[in-house]
Amino acid sequence: MRLPSRRRIPRPRETPRFAPLDTMDYLDLTFPAPAMNLAGDEALLNEREAGRGGELLRVWESPVYFVALGRSRPAPRDVNLDACRAFSVPVYRRTSGGGTVLLGPGCLNYSLILRMSPGSPYQKLSETYGAVLQKHQHMISRLLGVETGLQGISDLTLGPRKFSGNAQRRKKHFLLFHGTFLLNFDLPLISRLLPVPGEAPEYRAGRPHGEFLVNLNISPSVLKDRLRETWNAVDPLVEIPRDSMEGLAAGFISDPKWIHQF
Repeated sequence: MRLPSRRRIPRPRETPRFAPLDTMDYLDLTFPAPAMNLAGDEALLNEREAGRGGELLRVWESPVYFVALGRSRPAPRDVNLDACRAFSVPVYRRTSGGGTVLLGPGCLNYSLILRMSPGSPYQKLSETYGAVLQKHQHMISRLLGVETGLQGISDLTLGPRKFSGNAQRRKKHFLLFHGTFLLNFDLPLISRLLPVPGEAPEYRAGRPHGEFLVNLNISPSVLKDRLRETWNAVDPLVEIPRDSMEGLAAGFISDPKWIHQF
């Protein structure tokens, strides 16, 4: 799909004056199994909440399609379960809020684990969305050379069409802020597996997925580099809590009682 034509914006003489960032860890880690990818975020957050590790940027891209329900979303309402079974697409539930999404090849996922220290912009839910997404909005605008928007609570848009959805999970000292970038995703498959949600931001205006979503058509490696630059993620993470990840993946994340609790 070609990007819609948008008004070109001049290169600013100065970049926005975001506060200087300390360095953070960087992890480019994708597991073959969806449950492990979801467990990875949860385990990394738990480690930092327990005092083991600092802020982190992780990137990953699932090699298989799967549905990730928002923390409180009902599967029968959000998912065409018969179609998922027909296409062998499993359904899981993540621990963060937000809507239900289809993940898989062509959709780059990022996960930020940020410290909620006094004076940081991450003390409140709404302020955190603004602090993170304004950085990503500027990053993509500079990369494409066109204007992008921040609409609804947590959507990034190209014109009226969404290319990034985002959500949070907050603990006492750290939070998980994660989201997606549609790069070269199978958009028609979304329409087959997910109905148009009954609860949606006003700007969606009832549009079906095919008229609401858009791919950015940029290289995953380029976007990864820009994310690393944006978040000053220069320190490769060497050790991961694999035992914890495997335990969470085999435990509640794969438990039908957790997945289908609503």
